[in-house]
Amino acid sequence: MRSFDYSSLVDRTWDTDILNLVAKIHECKGRQDLFIRQKPMEVDRLVEIAKIQSTEASNRIEGIVTTSTRMKQLFEEKTTPRNRDEDEIMGYRDVLNTIHESNEYIPVRPAYILQLHRDLLKRTGFSYGGHFKNVQNYINETMPDGTVVTRFVPVAPYDTPDAVENLCNTYEQATAKEEIDSLILIPTFICDFLCIHPFNDGNGRMSRLLTLLLLYKNGYSVGKYISIEKKIEKTKDQYYDALERADAGWHEENNDPTPFIRYMLRVILACYTDFEERVGLMTEKGSSSSAYDIVKKYAGERIGKFTGADVTSHCPSIGRSSALAALKKLTEEGFIIRKGSGRSTFYVRSDSK
Repeated sequence: MRSFDYSSLVDRTWDTDILNLVAKIHECKGRQDLFIRQKPMEVDRLVEIAKIQSTEASNRIEGIVTTSTRMKQLFEEKTTPRNRDEDEIMGYRDVLNTIHESNEYIPVRPAYILQLHRDLLKRTGFSYGGHFKNVQNYINETMPDGTVVTRFVPVAPYDTPDAVENLCNTYEQATAKEEIDSLILIPTFICDFLCIHPFNDGNGRMSRLLTLLLLYKNGYSVGKYISIEKKIEKTKDQYYDALERADAGWHEENNDPTPFIRYMLRVILACYTDFEERVGLMTEKGSSSSAYDIVKKYAGERIGKFTGADVTSHCPSIGRSSALAALKKLTEEGFIIRKGSGRSTFYVRSDSK
């Protein structure tokens, strides 16, 4: 069985782009608390938006879906799950809430990872929730012609408990020594976790929840306000490609986690960039712009189609009714063009034709 030793990361020479990404994220981390204090109302609204987006995106990556209307009703507890997909979606929401609210009291230990997995699948009634896998699993890829190719064979079931124990111990020891930047350590841990693939089901979702947990525990709380899972879903081809390159030679202990580290750093920085833009602190600091001005600025910088939901998500300082009123006025003025109807309504800039 593979041993876990992160000491090789200490003396490693990292590419310039990775060092630059780490430095930029450190700068963002230094600003995040100030931003949160200055714009409390805006960030509170971002939290609720991010919860829905994270739950929806992380499950959609695994083919677990429901409608946007049902998702909103489920989160507002105006309805109850009516099928297995919705049970799994609500399980993700439950664990997400636990991590948001109690991350400082969740140590990186196998028992806690098992409990999070139990809660992830609790609503489904599956007997394997909260237990390590009891059958060999495989990471397969479906080719264009429909054939299925096994891309990676994870750790065997009988070796899984020890592998997770060793992985957690190695991570905790490396964290305590403070010799490796946590932004390098976290993606390496997640890559190893996915190579172990410790559960019968839910490995991908657990890896994304653990990413959020580890970022929280190291002071990076951006995942509370901007959905990391949605960024991953939008770039999932790059996500899978980075993992495939990072796990090559993993069983022989000669794999290179750099591709996955680079990918995750880009995702984290993109989240911080969105965070700062959405609370309005990168531009117009201290501005008291009207809803009309805010929506006009957003629309004027937008390339391609956008919806009313996009506006409310990216402009958290204004309410939905104010955003829709601004869109109506901008449409009447000819600044933007409205297309479609009902739920299919979207807008484009008038100068895009």
